[in-house]
Amino acid sequence: MKRPFPHNVAHWLQNFELILFPSYCRLCSAYLESPEERIVCHNCWQSIKLEKAAFCLSCGRFFDGVEEPHLCSSCLQEKPPFSVHRSCGRYRGKLKDIVLLCKFHNLPILADGIARIIFDRFKKEEALWWDVDAIIPVPLHPKRERMRGYNHARIIAKKFAELAGIAALDKQLMKVKNVPPQMSLAVADRFKSVKGAFAVENNRGIKGKVLLLVDDVYTTGATVCECTRVLLEGGARDVRALTVAQA
Repeated sequence: MKRPFPHNVAHWLQNFELILFPSYCRLCSAYLESPEERIVCHNCWQSIKLEKAAFCLSCGRFFDGVEEPHLCSSCLQEKPPFSVHRSCGRYRGKLKDIVLLCKFHNLPILADGIARIIFDRFKKEEALWWDVDAIIPVPLHPKRERMRGYNHARIIAKKFAELAGIAALDKQLMKVKNVPPQMSLAVADRFKSVKGAFAVENNRGIKGKVLLLVDDVYTTGATVCECTRVLLEGGARDVRALTVAQA
């Protein structure tokens, strides 16, 4: 005969869940009515504005006042090491708020919703998917990951890989140099800062493969470019990049 679950323990777990998953939206303070709603309400997720502007066919930089996608002037002069990059939207509004909650407020559960947004936005983008063998996240330095408790890019990439039905790689690309956060640096210093910050610790799974690199925010492209360079030197055949937002 099974012993009944102690009432005080059940009550404690219920209170603990309310602490972890409060009954109000962290963005608009609306009451979370649906059992599926956690942290952010359905309306806030639905109000995220995905970018519809034209973009550079290579680096993915959004254009203002231009109707058709084309190569930007920078990519015409020198293409980046990755073959193609795309972002869901601009780093502003609800999209920025949700990325920040996921990244800095110990709310990795939001990664599932973020991955769904990326997948729904780009599931028909042939330039990204053609012959892709594996999805790989931009890594955090181990010290910073221990302090934060998780790597949000890894969680997003893993969920995204599940939705896409493609293998997710994890330990092949490592961050070996604990550099300052890119957002804290001047634009001119960002490429210098990440030089030598990443390394391929194990090229098993990447040699001769087409990889899709996943990160949260694309600003100058310094991090994505350096990760791509290292992956190509480690034997990858091609690297494409996908980010949640573009600053």
